[in-house]
Amino acid sequence: MTTLRDYMDFAVETAFQAGRLTLGYFQTDMRPEYKADDSPVTVADREAEKLIRKRITAAFPDHAIVGEEFGAEGAQEATHRWFVDPIDGTKSFICGVPFYAVLIGLEINGRIEVGVAYYPGVDEMLAAATGEGCWWNGKRTAVAPLDDLSRAVVCYTDAHSFEKYGRASAWQHIQQASWVQRSWGDAYGYLLVATGRAHLMLDPIMNAWDCAPFPVIVREAGGYCGDWQGNETIYAEELLACHPTLLPHLLALTTNTANTKG
Repeated sequence: MTTLRDYMDFAVETAFQAGRLTLGYFQTDMRPEYKADDSPVTVADREAEKLIRKRITAAFPDHAIVGEEFGAEGAQEATHRWFVDPIDGTKSFICGVPFYAVLIGLEINGRIEVGVAYYPGVDEMLAAATGEGCWWNGKRTAVAPLDDLSRAVVCYTDAHSFEKYGRASAWQHIQQASWVQRSWGDAYGYLLVATGRAHLMLDPIMNAWDCAPFPVIVREAGGYCGDWQGNETIYAEELLACHPTLLPHLLALTTNTANTKG
């Protein structure tokens, strides 16, 4: 019987291999293509996802896969679904900035139970499975306790996205209430929260494959990761991660604002 720890170890090795592959393209004269939504994609994205899919299919042929670059495969009724983002932070990647990640999450019966995020440019590995704790480069890690938003270090991905996706008012209130705001965004911001180096990471727009590892990673690190209403999920098209004692203060700002998402 395959345990959650087995799945986690498999995902760690898979993310590491895919991450090392991406480094072969990193900081080279590589030309991206642009998708219909104007987001960039590179040969590194595609080759890394192919590697991940090949390993999953070989090891777990009955499991389904959902990936950013090649969509969904496998039975819709599969109890196990792997979510894959081969390069989260492709814009950083093509700019030669090392804050990008390989993301792998395993959903079992509708709940994310295993999550791995590997950051090849800085060689940081973040891994968790339900009941197994959260591990950062082989050591246990935890979110930083904080219940005072005025002392919080806040991370985000794109300042313009809050207005674009109907969260301008909430973002303005959070900026005014918090101590420091830094755009250490994409997957790197969630790493910082899970390892206690930042207190809040939030995105007003999010795809499931962009965030699949983080609910279990942050949960096992002692934190909250889910939507802006307090529900742990990867399907709300938004994400927020913090220490649980900080959450009520944030919900007061994100739910009691004039803006609505849309």
